[in-house]
Amino acid sequence: MNQLLKLSVVSSRVFSSSARRLRNKVPEAQKFFQEDNGLPVHIKGGTGDVLLYRATMTLTIGGAFYSLYWLLVASMPQRKA
Repeated sequence: MNQLLKLSVVSSRVFSSSARRLRNKVPEAQKFFQEDNGLPVHIKGGTGDVLLYRATMTLTIGGAFYSLYWLLVASMPQRKA
């Protein structure tokens, strides 16, 4: 019984001391993303965010046109051979 108590005390110390070493970075990120610098929030992160945004838009618009193309092809009457 005594060993179980010691184990729980040691384990709680380990977890509580490791949690104190982590620094909360959320307020810094909030300040960075909420500042008014004229940029939309989805590209405030820098070059990586801009590239990801442009790739997403390219795939979205390309996919929409590709879908419309195949809808047009499917709507045409088939030729009889």
